[in-house]
Amino acid sequence: MKIIKELIPYLIIILVVVLIRTFIITPVIVNGESMKPTLDGGEVMLLKKYDSNFKRFDIIVVSKSVDGSNLIKRIIGLPNETLEYKHNKLYINDKVVDDSFGVGKTGDIAKIELGEDEYFVMGDNRGNSKDSRELGVIKKSELEGTVKIILYPFNKFGKVK
Repeated sequence: MKIIKELIPYLIIILVVVLIRTFIITPVIVNGESMKPTLDGGEVMLLKKYDSNFKRFDIIVVSKSVDGSNLIKRIIGLPNETLEYKHNKLYINDKVVDDSFGVGKTGDIAKIELGEDEYFVMGDNRGNSKDSRELGVIKKSELEGTVKIILYPFNKFGKVK
């Protein structure tokens, strides 16, 4: 009986940690170069799982797995929008939107109409990214949350710029 009483605080701590990681916040590791120069492979970030108010240019984690890891991409198109790239320019609902995050040439993308729970995501390194151009639109249920804070390496600790 005494052993059980001694174990209860540790079990509570484990339960709290599991609940926090499952529903609130958890670390993720950037894999690959698709988000360069914004993010580098190997960086550790915090994923806010409770954040569901996604905005254009948020960096998000997508639950679709490519090469064994989830995707970290940037939201380009939001639900109920039309999206198109012409001559390396982003058009949302037929109006030019400044896309200063994209590095390299973004090939032309024919007009896409997004549904009420669909997002178009791309990596910042446009020449080296598996994203909505290949994988198609992403459903809201596939978005795990946003990443805005780098934990490691320590020289980059803080908000993503």
